[in-house]
Amino acid sequence: MFGKIIYISDNVAQVEIPAGTPVAENLMNMHVIFEDDKKKILGEIEDISEKIIKIGFLGEIVNGKFVGGVIRKPTLSSNIRIITKEELALIIGENTPGSMVLGMSPLYDDCVIRVDINDLFSNHMAIFGNTGSGKSCGVARLLQNVFNNPNFLPYKSNFFIFDAYGEYHNAFKDIDKINPNLHFKYYTTNKTEAGEQRLKIPLWLLNVDDLALLLEATSHSQLTIIEKMLKLVKIFSQSDEQSIKYRNHLIAKAIMNILYTNQTSPSKRNDIFSILSTCSTAQFNLEAPVQGIGYVRKFRECFTMNKDGQFTESILVTEYISSFIDEELEKYEPEKDTFYTLEDMEKAMNFTLISEGLLKNEKMYDEAIMLKVRLHALVIGENSEYFKMDKYMTVEQYISSLVACPDGRKAQIINFNIEDVDDGFAKSVTKIYTRMLFDFTKRLNVRASIPFHIFLEEAHRYVQNDNDKFLLGYNIFDRVAKEGRKYGLIFNLISQRPVEISETVISQCSNFIIFKMNHPRDLEYIKKMLPNISAEVVEKQKSLQPGTCVAFGKAFKIPMIIKMQMPNPEPHSSNCDVVARWGVN
Repeated sequence: MFGKIIYISDNVAQVEIPAGTPVAENLMNMHVIFEDDKKKILGEIEDISEKIIKIGFLGEIVNGKFVGGVIRKPTLSSNIRIITKEELALIIGENTPGSMVLGMSPLYDDCVIRVDINDLFSNHMAIFGNTGSGKSCGVARLLQNVFNNPNFLPYKSNFFIFDAYGEYHNAFKDIDKINPNLHFKYYTTNKTEAGEQRLKIPLWLLNVDDLALLLEATSHSQLTIIEKMLKLVKIFSQSDEQSIKYRNHLIAKAIMNILYTNQTSPSKRNDIFSILSTCSTAQFNLEAPVQGIGYVRKFRECFTMNKDGQFTESILVTEYISSFIDEELEKYEPEKDTFYTLEDMEKAMNFTLISEGLLKNEKMYDEAIMLKVRLHALVIGENSEYFKMDKYMTVEQYISSLVACPDGRKAQIINFNIEDVDDGFAKSVTKIYTRMLFDFTKRLNVRASIPFHIFLEEAHRYVQNDNDKFLLGYNIFDRVAKEGRKYGLIFNLISQRPVEISETVISQCSNFIIFKMNHPRDLEYIKKMLPNISAEVVEKQKSLQPGTCVAFGKAFKIPMIIKMQMPNPEPHSSNCDVVARWGVN
């Protein structure tokens, strides 16, 4: 079948087909061995013409082990033969305690292809493919194989799936049937799904950066407003004596600042009344009694104006307000661990804008009012439901609650169905959880002692080149892609449009599972982002059948064509049955 080698370039050998020799039709993509007395070199058949077979070099077999890459090329006199089963096992993986089944080889009579679990799941992974290529089924089968693995029970695993369409519930809801120690937990944004847990995020666990994303901030001055608001909401939501004194102090200073501005008296009165209608205490409010000499007035009554447009009780007002000011309180720091609501946050925002005079500042007005309007829209909108919780919990308690079933048992797969919220809010949610998990893993005493795997379905919706770097100085997805691996926070991106995903994140992926893709921009993007991957590998996936993929990266000794088994049960990702829907019942 193979004649002599007639030409060797950097990475390809051209082999003559002897005259009259029939060439097997199924030789394409098969692996061969170039063998001489000193070495065995693995090659893959890339092209067959009438007289020539082109074979690309993949690596060497040295002392019974496969080594990727070729330093010494085969000699022109090397013997060429099809790879043996024993040699094939070195490439497609062996059955070891740390391995798992990935799929079958369509080239070698459905031989089982195994991968090292550490090599696959200790690194970021990308799973690409057109709609209908078998991508969702492949992801479901991949995780089902993890838990069906007879070699070990992954009891302490934590897979967080952000499910754009609610597809994966059916694939994993019965995972406890594989083993009673395995459990699936489901959070939904769909208010009509009876019996399912609603997505809930503790508002107090959000930092300035999270709120900037949630409120769609666009400037650094807005970050300052949010930072001030966060400090105030922690004060306004507490009821201990020191917090109340500090709150009165802040209100008094804000009102005093207004009194000494050059505004008209009616304008001053309006601003003061706005502050006290937004933020007041039992001691300091519009109805509070103000003691004069021989009489008592309500605080609001002290702002009656005389014929000259001045407050008739200006001295009394000043003395009363000054009684609440204590400069020693400026050293007071509110407790970090504080329960508060969106309504508390809105009050703090309103106080911030009024007390700082931001609504009177022409330069800042538009930016300030934009935050105020967006926060109010969140407070009164449907998305407010996702921030309503009954009690305070720390980030450690919250993350523990995410992976705990109602009966206290550990869940290994946590599925967030985010199909019922708009893309903007869904992006904020995925960033908030990613940031929260990243900070949590960084604080662990033993680095990477609790691995978390984030699966992002339709990743191109979320992992984009956003404005975050300008606004916050970083993008959380980029940061996790670059740093998360060493802390045990691993990305698994699932997408049909890799060209829309952040280049930084893709560049940090070590493993790729690519189902059929046709769009030339996506193919060109993959070639551009992965310069070490040959054009032949990228071209292979164009003719793949549904459910078959090209896999390459750290977990694979060579790029491989893999046929994934259908998941059982399947995710809800099938096409619409038009014939059935068009028919007459």
